[in-house]
Amino acid sequence: MPKINLSHFEATMLFALFTSAVLGVVTKKTDKERLRYGLTSFGWFAATVFGLGWLMFLGHR
Repeated sequence: MPKINLSHFEATMLFALFTSAVLGVVTKKTDKERLRYGLTSFGWFAATVFGLGWLMFLGHR
């Protein structure tokens, strides 16, 4: 099996993608609601990652 070498950012975005997909599927009833909730959830995950990344960057200065 080939080894996958992901950066921390790539692994975090992959986690956000899978988690958002699962949350969308298990919490909403229609496909439209699932897609919208999944995309919104992914957006919040990504915004949180960038926000915390900047906080860590500024905290180390």
